[in-house]
Amino acid sequence: MEKILVLDFGGQYNQLIARRVREHHVYAEIRSYNRIAPDEIKDEGYKGIIFTGGPNSVFDPASPHYDPLVLDLGIPILGICYGDQLMAFMAGGKVSSAESASEYGKTVLTVLEHTLFDGVPKESICWMSHTDHVSEVPSGFGTIAVTSHCPCAAMGDDKRKLYGVQFHPEVTHTEYGKRIIGNFLFSVCGCRGDWKMEDYADRMIARYREQLSGKTVLLALSGGVDSAVAGLLLHRAIGQNLVCVFVDHGLLRKGEGDYVEQTFRKKLGVNMIRVNAGERFLRKLAGVTDPEGKRRIIGEEFIRVFEEEAGRIGHVYTLAQGTIYPDVIESGSGNSAVIKSHHNVGGLPDVVSFEAIVEPLRDLFKDEVRHMGMSLGLPEELVWRQPFPGPGLAVRVIGEVTEEKLSILREADAVFSEEVTAGTRTGYRPDQYFAVLTDTRSVGVKGDARTYGYTVALRAVSTDDFMTAEWTRLSFDILEKAGSRITNEVSGVSRVVYDITSKPPGTVEWE
Repeated sequence: MEKILVLDFGGQYNQLIARRVREHHVYAEIRSYNRIAPDEIKDEGYKGIIFTGGPNSVFDPASPHYDPLVLDLGIPILGICYGDQLMAFMAGGKVSSAESASEYGKTVLTVLEHTLFDGVPKESICWMSHTDHVSEVPSGFGTIAVTSHCPCAAMGDDKRKLYGVQFHPEVTHTEYGKRIIGNFLFSVCGCRGDWKMEDYADRMIARYREQLSGKTVLLALSGGVDSAVAGLLLHRAIGQNLVCVFVDHGLLRKGEGDYVEQTFRKKLGVNMIRVNAGERFLRKLAGVTDPEGKRRIIGEEFIRVFEEEAGRIGHVYTLAQGTIYPDVIESGSGNSAVIKSHHNVGGLPDVVSFEAIVEPLRDLFKDEVRHMGMSLGLPEELVWRQPFPGPGLAVRVIGEVTEEKLSILREADAVFSEEVTAGTRTGYRPDQYFAVLTDTRSVGVKGDARTYGYTVALRAVSTDDFMTAEWTRLSFDILEKAGSRITNEVSGVSRVVYDITSKPPGTVEWE
């Protein structure tokens, strides 16, 4: 199988690079720069290497650096942002830091005729985010693109097939970023583009059939698409040795616990155990207001429940989870900073009784998980079900979580979901939409009487990978109906607002 190495130097967009490569049907895997040596890279048989961006400066001795031998392996390399600067630095060029040359956001890129820019207009928009820049290209390199502030927006050494771009082709803001990455993969690296999700699924099934042979595996089933796909994949691998445990932590949406049980037990015939643990989780969350504190508590309590169920089943040493790649990145994997801990990654306790934790979807993005679900035959209503965070409504109730607040939020969320569904039957529907119960109260008027209720925030986003997202421009008609119904039908709410923050700078969830 042909594959591309994405060498991680700590940028938050690194996972997008791998995803963009996979969009071209070329498999990409991310490895930390300090966990793989040049000789290992050569032995792995990579068709190409991409140096990622990162927040550091090549001038800082503590910043990520790499062995210059990588440039002489005969493997094509594309450096992006910090990766571009690092390549220049390693090859003997000059990198400078000057505020006058810094660029942030959309910038006009002027390209010279070059293989890397085949099909790219002479001028187009790219996304810049830098202060340092390559001020003098190394010997053997030439400048192949510029901007008004950056004298070397891209450089290349055609003889050694080494290229660097100061901008970010992986983000959607770069108009021809996908084409540039495609040019690198096919014209420079000589990739065929024959990687398919079906092949990946087959390899994973074969891997776990061998790895988990004769073992009983307990799957943490949330009812969402991630754990559902993980469960179906593992079921294909080990059959009845898979036991799914659905923990109803009392933090689910309206009617969700019953829906999950009915779908998985009756429709799919899954060997499932439902544990009703709402009171237990609420006791643990009493008085806790810190978002990370909530996530850690929920993560630990999930594991403790699973351990107890494993003890009842007997001889269960392996826990399976539906962890996906964005969970890993946001929880702080490799060189990336922690954005928020996911209960199944950064929220796990330090000590667990399971000998092994299996995460078959750990390297996949949300759209890839859905693709795998369809290829495995998962019902369409499950594949396209609304994403829901593992900690549930605990991170959509701002501040302390109580049964009263959960009840208010469930009703408000159900109303909003109904109105979005009704208002978008023949048009575009957001990729995720939900309500948040803020910890802000405000004065209202109902029936000529003063009220003092909570403010509910409505959130809807459009995205293809959940690593970046745009707030959705819902029609005023939908928002008006939802706001009117919530303030009239949901007791304890006096005001409704709409969140127009994209990701970044915000995250999809409020906590």
